[in-house]
Amino acid sequence: MKTTNEGRASTRPADPGDLGRRIAHRRTQLGLTRAQTAERGGLDAGFVAYLETHAVPVGVDPLTRLADALDTTVGCLLGGGHDVPSGRARANARVLLEELDPATCWAKLAPGGVGRVLLTTPHGLVALPVNYRVLDATILYRTTADSDLAEATGHEVAFEVDQLDEVFATGWSVLVNGTAAIVSDEDVVHWFEQHADPHPWAGGDRDTWVRIRPTGITGRIIRPEGPPIVDSGYAEAE
Repeated sequence: MKTTNEGRASTRPADPGDLGRRIAHRRTQLGLTRAQTAERGGLDAGFVAYLETHAVPVGVDPLTRLADALDTTVGCLLGGGHDVPSGRARANARVLLEELDPATCWAKLAPGGVGRVLLTTPHGLVALPVNYRVLDATILYRTTADSDLAEATGHEVAFEVDQLDEVFATGWSVLVNGTAAIVSDEDVVHWFEQHADPHPWAGGDRDTWVRIRPTGITGRIIRPEGPPIVDSGYAEAE
């Protein structure tokens, strides 16, 4: 633990760095503890913990072991491709495309996150990303009072969420159809703020709450029948 010039111990946490955050995020996605991750990669649990909480250089061997333990690639752990659209890897030649039942669709949406609202504006159809939460089988998000998202209230809209895992060539999507409505009851809004606030990444004063009451929900999932074919886009060194 670091000490200050006055000799007092500093309680400021270490900066985990981007690599540490990606390791922790991927481990959480897989539902693994640090000890389980370490065991899968033949590493020490203390070493995994240190990487997740400190920005330190890592050699090729331990980084490769970590990638294998987390069912991902070294490139993904280092942030390669995070600024380009997903779905660039080669698709698996043998896949199963299955319809999701409504209960499974809601289970996919339940954690919240980022989805897209599809609506009609004076300029045509648009799809706008929003941070959302699910409450009582409705979709909640916040926006500004003069936005297209607010103007769409009272009209039919669609809401879409999807996820792709390029390493395993799997993916799913869920589409909700419904009517958007502004939530104006102050007591209800206060309760939402305490229990279901989506905290928009876009920032600013987004104090107009919108709720989509579904009239229908559908979803699909792609499951590979065989091992995925991963195309990194880079030629192998000879």
